[in-house]
Amino acid sequence: MSTTKRISIKDVARRAKVSITTVSRVINKLPTVNKRNVARVEQAVAELKYRPNVSAQRLASGSNNTIGLVMPGYPGIFHSFFAIEIIRGVGHACESLKLDMVFHITDGTNPLNTNFLGGILFADIIENRKQVQEALEQHIPCLVINNVVQDVDVSYIAINNIKGGKIAADYLVGLGHKRIATITGNLKTQGGFDRFDGFMRGLDEAKIETPKEYVYRGDYSRRSSRQAAEFFFSMKDRPTAIFAQSDDMALEVIAVAFEMGLRIPEDVSIIGFDDNPQALYGPIGLTTVRQPIFEMAEKGVRILHEFINGLREEKVQIAMDPELVVRDSCMPPAA
Repeated sequence: MSTTKRISIKDVARRAKVSITTVSRVINKLPTVNKRNVARVEQAVAELKYRPNVSAQRLASGSNNTIGLVMPGYPGIFHSFFAIEIIRGVGHACESLKLDMVFHITDGTNPLNTNFLGGILFADIIENRKQVQEALEQHIPCLVINNVVQDVDVSYIAINNIKGGKIAADYLVGLGHKRIATITGNLKTQGGFDRFDGFMRGLDEAKIETPKEYVYRGDYSRRSSRQAAEFFFSMKDRPTAIFAQSDDMALEVIAVAFEMGLRIPEDVSIIGFDDNPQALYGPIGLTTVRQPIFEMAEKGVRILHEFINGLREEKVQIAMDPELVVRDSCMPPAA
């Protein structure tokens, strides 16, 4: 990771003792700046070896009121609680800040059209790291949400998924469960892997042994959760508690349990992850780990807006904490 401080338009303005707007006008060769200030800006640019970034070049053109939202595509994206919350949070912040948004779904290979964008918000990085790097090389203000980025010099706001997984484990252990199973999310994603990692750390700290058959590798889909539930409920020593690492999967586990004549939570406790509204209005109130997706997206836009307008220079690294939401789907195991 680069440790060299990138010279910003604000540095130039400070050296030249003029406003950021004046620097931008000089860079864009607008004829509204007096010759004395032009000379001062040009001298500051030369002394600092400043390379105008896209934000500075576009300030006078009015294009800085448009941001790009880049989201990796996956099946069912427009039925996904996560995607909807991201879009809702970004939209709310854009409306408040009078920004326009361009939405781009990517598979990691299709090129990004960065023309007229003041900045880019990347919602996670899944096989599109190159797009982030290319945007940074073009000096476009960027911020990543839902991913802790350590190998690219970019700001991020993420969810502490390790902590979220451990919260689920600690709660079930605290209720007295020892036969605890889990249905993972997609372990190729950072969120899925970290959630699973945190959960297993919690069980290890409590000295709870987890047989390999108590770990079912899912992919956030209801299909994988149904297969997992049918497998768990057919076991001789079936688990007394299950952590499904998304609410969608947890609700499917509940559906399978009812189909097989099991009671929730008397026969098996279920805990999810997300705090999807469906978790509240389903057949039973789902205990879950809430992740602040809307808040993360909204905060991401506001910080990106500050980068675009030169109001913030330092890189941002924020991990937002999830929290336990207790409802009706968990109880101590039967004696």
